[in-house]
Amino acid sequence: MKAVYHPQDDILELRFSDKPIVREAAQDWNVAVSYAEDGSVVEIVILDAVASGLMPFQAETAATRQAA
Repeated sequence: MKAVYHPQDDILELRFSDKPIVREAAQDWNVAVSYAEDGSVVEIVILDAVASGLMPFQAETAATRQAA
């Protein structure tokens, strides 16, 4: 699994597989799930992740590590 957080946009991407995405479905206004041909989840994208409380932890980015 690979997680990438984009703090400037408050978007969290969770990538579970490198399979090609064939279908996407919105689960709510801020959560989208992408599926592979075999029905497995490839990626989940969460908009306003921190603002909506779906990411209740503080993420460390490369920029904050270099500044410390």
